[in-house]
Amino acid sequence: MQIDRRGLLRAGLGLLGGAALSACGGGSRPAAAPSFVTPTGEQVPAAERSRRTGPVRDFRLVAAESQVDLGGPVVRTWTYDGRVPGTPIRVRAGEVVRARLTNRLPQDTSVHWHGLALRNDADGVPGVTQRPIASGAEHVYEFAAAHPGTYWFHPHSGTQLDRGLYAPLIVDDPREPLAYDDEWIVVLDDWLDGVTGTPEDVLAELSKGMGGMSHGSMGHGSMGHGGSATPGPSASSSTHMMMGATSLLLGGDAGDVRYPRFLLNGRVPASPETFRAKPGSRVRIRVVNAGGDTAFRVALAGHRLTVTHTDGFPVRPAEADALLVGMGERYDVLVTLKDGVFPLVALAEGKDGLARALVRTSGAGSAPAAGARPRELDGDVARYSKLQPAEQARLAPKSPARSVRLKLTGSMMAYDWAINGRKYDPSVIHAVRSGERVRLSFVNRTTMWHPMHLHGHTFALAGSGVRKDTAIVLPGATLDVDFDADNPGLWMIHCHNIYHAESGMMTLLGYQRT
Repeated sequence: MQIDRRGLLRAGLGLLGGAALSACGGGSRPAAAPSFVTPTGEQVPAAERSRRTGPVRDFRLVAAESQVDLGGPVVRTWTYDGRVPGTPIRVRAGEVVRARLTNRLPQDTSVHWHGLALRNDADGVPGVTQRPIASGAEHVYEFAAAHPGTYWFHPHSGTQLDRGLYAPLIVDDPREPLAYDDEWIVVLDDWLDGVTGTPEDVLAELSKGMGGMSHGSMGHGSMGHGGSATPGPSASSSTHMMMGATSLLLGGDAGDVRYPRFLLNGRVPASPETFRAKPGSRVRIRVVNAGGDTAFRVALAGHRLTVTHTDGFPVRPAEADALLVGMGERYDVLVTLKDGVFPLVALAEGKDGLARALVRTSGAGSAPAAGARPRELDGDVARYSKLQPAEQARLAPKSPARSVRLKLTGSMMAYDWAINGRKYDPSVIHAVRSGERVRLSFVNRTTMWHPMHLHGHTFALAGSGVRKDTAIVLPGATLDVDFDADNPGLWMIHCHNIYHAESGMMTLLGYQRT
């Protein structure tokens, strides 16, 4: 069942007025009602001051309906400045982003600056950190970009993310330790808007659930290609619901939604973008998954990748053949290019499709077929367990002072995705205090994987210490992550599958007033 967003908005706007709402510890029963730091509280700008070490940089964004050429197919969709992806925003660490958004869409919108530890009132969550930006209105976001890395921005309003409203945000390190000759930003997406329907159509269909169907009645196809399966015949006449998408890497079901297109930098595989460089060039590739329901397995034919960052934070250099990138995740890699023409392929994990671009270092040579799949896709995948944080990215040793248990619940049968068995309710806030080391335990009680995202902070994976803000939680698994409560306000925690989140797999974390 779809969330009553108007009711939630009315309830959530009470936060802006400073009302104290119920706190929730590890379960769904409200505890005592402490008073929380609100997005307009004095603690928010106080925390921001130490992050502002550079000048203000001004940017303008126009969100509007546009006609976009995807490299052959032309669609009507919603975009930033008429482009898919939108124009990247680029600043140096410590500089202040001042972005003026003009909303020319037919409905309210917002902008969430994904992965950044920014001031709470700029986080872009209507009903929690701001009022929605009405059609025809403008809103100015202003925040310091404190940490270098690869980030991105998108709406936090309904299913708008699954249109064309997204763009990279790159924060450069003024003391960049990596040596490379060139850089390439790669944005991946699953696409249906203007082709088979709209994201609202998808949510409406999914919200009906699978009814009397069972997983046993679905055609799962034959396993192959390193754990992916080509979906078999669907047991229903649904337009958007995906049946039989299976991935060993994702622990089973790979996704809910059938997409007719997969894009790399806004282009279909038959008309790919070409990155040109000289043989022997060392290139930094920044990979962003802006998809709504699809993980991508990414490889560059004929090359090994050296992973240097995940979700903006550095790791010890680690070689791999391929990446597995969940929705909302980012990876930076270095690669030394050989002589020739090579496809960069992003396989839609567990689904029958891919996105791709070409790397050309020689004028000679023809491009491989649009459906070619490099053997590296079946090679060594850079999983979390193979990564270690760079020393400067490690959290200081400290035992958690507080644990928050978040059970991920729901199923495709009823499409009742939730946290702790309860659909998103803005009156349920998990309380923390400034200065605490907090452990979040994501306990996945479902048969699907969920990329869980924490706003306003970067957490460390318990055990390895790898720093991330979005992490895949496999079915039946528990993922423990730790973060330092050093950014006061009210913050979202949610699944970055846009349809899971909009169906209810979201909750709030709040800093208690001291």
